Amino acid sequence: MSLNAPIIHINGLSVSFPSKNVLSGLALQVHAGSIYALLGGNGAGKSTTLSVLLGFTRPTSGTVQVAGITPWEAPERARSQLAYLPENVALYEHLSAVENADYLVSLSGLRQPTEAICEALRAAGLQEAAWHQRLAGFSKGMRQKVAIAIALMRKVPVLLLDEPTSGLDPGASADFHALLEPVRARGTAVLMVTHDLLGAAEVADRIGVLDHGRIVHEVERQDFDLNALYAHFTGRERQA
Repeated sequence: MSLNAPIIHINGLSVSFPSKNVLSGLALQVHAGSIYALLGGNGAGKSTTLSVLLGFTRPTSGTVQVAGITPWEAPERARSQLAYLPENVALYEHLSAVENADYLVSLSGLRQPTEAICEALRAAGLQEAAWHQRLAGFSKGMRQKVAIAIALMRKVPVLLLDEPTSGLDPGASADFHALLEPVRARGTAVLMVTHDLLGAAEVADRIGVLDHGRIVHEVERQDFDLNALYAHFTGRERQA
């Protein structure tokens, strides 16, 4: 992989199932130190795109590279290069926030001292009083903060985010977007799948609108126009 090559490189990606075509010639790139927000409604193909990047789905055609690795050919190698934050993360109810973070981060071969784990939980916005409490009593927003801390502790080339601010109030969502700044600064390529147009416009370097398995609109930060993005996102541009 050349120095200027995108960390995530998708070209002509198509995925078909017996009942439907999910992705149709999808193309997008995410470079080191940049955040790409992929907007799309239900059924647009966002989850399938993530599934291909994670090596769980083999496409019908097209090429995909994650840090120079084809995910479905070497899924474990590809997943070692990324951190993934799903919308509904699976955490252990009987463990505390610190214990969850310690165990799940260690599964990737990375051990962190308790001080580093607590700092990550603090940065994710989880109150100190909750750090050593069992997750059984946590709200969805509190669980999401634990998951965010775990994902951000993994210093890997790629960060995949699936609706990362789901369950968070506006203040916590803004705090999360601020957490992405040091991630971008250390050179991580971030692909964020989201329904949150305003949040995407706040943090992303590039926004793509996915509809029926392909990018129908793509724009760089300096050209963000919320009205135009909203029109593409809601399909009103096609109706005009």
